Amino acid sequence: DKSAYVIWPALFQACWTFSRRCRGSCSSRSAGPAMKLLASKRTVDIPEGLSIEVKGRQVRVKGPRGTLTRDFKHTALDFAIVDEEVEKVEEDDEGNVTKEVVKTGKKKLLVECHFGKRKALAVMRTTTSHITNLFTGVSKGYEYKMRLVYAHFPININIEQDGTLVEIRNFLGEKRVRAVQMYPGVKCARSTAVKDELLITGNDVDMVSHSAALISGQCHVRKKDIRKFLDGIYIAERGLVVKEE
Repeated sequence: DKSAYVIWPALFQACWTFSRRCRGSCSSRSAGPAMKLLASKRTVDIPEGLSIEVKGRQVRVKGPRGTLTRDFKHTALDFAIVDEEVEKVEEDDEGNVTKEVVKTGKKKLLVECHFGKRKALAVMRTTTSHITNLFTGVSKGYEYKMRLVYAHFPININIEQDGTLVEIRNFLGEKRVRAVQMYPGVKCARSTAVKDELLITGNDVDMVSHSAALISGQCHVRKKDIRKFLDGIYIAERGLVVKEE
């Protein structure tokens, strides 16, 4: 029958189009809505004893340990300091419920993103985390503990210039002196409680972690089997200068 040669290709085309539409709708449904949100907001609590100043997209935080400044001009966000509000619900004798917004007297940092998609909202969440780290840095400080690991040749450490310059000697028996300059606001000291331990302290978590990475990077084993030669200076613990009770 000649009609079969016409029906079967059309039926196959219809089934293929239907499967493509179903696959596209399922993928779009799992990926989430692609539309832009009109306005997204996140708030950061300002701890007691700390002050914050917002000028444009530049945030400055002052605390007992010092002052930290961070610039967010590369983000499409708006910053503002607002009063914390709490909704108060009261019910009278007749059963009528009244709601009232009351200010608590505390301040909060408001971060807004207008017409943002998924990546813009992720940037907003990252920005609030950076600001929280600023609060922690000026109030408690950051401390990285590093351990000296060696099998035969002991690693010698000299700390110069009031803890801002670290000299590494006798790494794997080499005579070359490795000098590491700390980032601004970061100091290095020897641990009095544990042997062969360094303490990297500072207020800015980025500067502290970068300084620790510079020390660790100067002690990489080259042209040898790293499974056998495990010498180096490694990060053992990350914490705060002021311990939480």
